[in-house]
Amino acid sequence: MHQAIHVERHFTGGEKVRDVVIGMSDGLTVPFALAAGLTGAIAASHIVVVAGLAEIAAGSIAMGLGGYLAARSDAEHYASERVREQTEVVEKPKVEADEITEIFEAYGVKPEESQTLVAALQRHPEAWVDFMMRFELGLEKPEPQRAFRSAITIALSYVLGGMIPLAPYMLMANARQALLVSVAVTSIALAAFGYVKGRFTGAHALRSAMETLIIGGIAAAAAFGLARLISP
Repeated sequence: MHQAIHVERHFTGGEKVRDVVIGMSDGLTVPFALAAGLTGAIAASHIVVVAGLAEIAAGSIAMGLGGYLAARSDAEHYASERVREQTEVVEKPKVEADEITEIFEAYGVKPEESQTLVAALQRHPEAWVDFMMRFELGLEKPEPQRAFRSAITIALSYVLGGMIPLAPYMLMANARQALLVSVAVTSIALAAFGYVKGRFTGAHALRSAMETLIIGGIAAAAAFGLARLISP
């Protein structure tokens, strides 16, 4: 009898999606708030465009650098913890073996049932360290180029997000008219972005769209209010 092959489909791009979300969400809200705040004080779109492009350039660099440093810190933390675990499995093998038993007990495996697995890990020190890193410390080995890719992804996502609310100002000479279009376009972009994010991560797509729209709207409104407050 022919049996269909079962293929499990799990989403594994969590870090990439996180970087896109960080860059895109800030790119959609911060330049929009800046443009909206400036619109309250001036009527010429080209001034808003110049200021907006400057903010996008500075913001993308800052966000990308922040992502790079965060990923580097994660990699350095993982490396230092791995060295510590490698030392402990050599100097404190009994303590580490007991920790393995405790980990299995948390999953309902009795101590006598886990002894075979403990012994197997003890025969393979590097696998033992891998096990402790993942299940004791909850740390996954970072990808070698993670920091660079994170920086590029966040920066490009910020630029892409920032160009959306700024585009109406590039096409319309009157800043106040451009603001109305920018509000509509940015709201649609936030909802669409949330929907796509939900589909990629397996969350409820419509709920993700609404959440992203509401959160982005609140952030943009708060930034807009602050910009209007300090504008002359």
